[in-house]
Amino acid sequence: MVSPVSPAKILEELGHKASDLLASGPAKDVEKNVKALLGSAFSKLDLVTRDEFELQREMLAKTREKLEALEQRIAQLDKQSGD
Repeated sequence: MVSPVSPAKILEELGHKASDLLASGPAKDVEKNVKALLGSAFSKLDLVTRDEFELQREMLAKTREKLEALEQRIAQLDKQSGD
């Protein structure tokens, strides 16, 4: 008696076979060419990494906090000099 094969197992096997087929076929060449084209296009743009972006965002937040504190301090000094 043959044991039934689960649908998940069938999908897994199909996925592996499709990956193997794409890896050895002309689709792999197309993928390489598209990656090279995108890499070339991105290198011409003025882009930053996620880490650089997050670092700049943190620095901007700190600068805003300092600016707000200075504005409050100036407002206090203005009140004191006006009294």
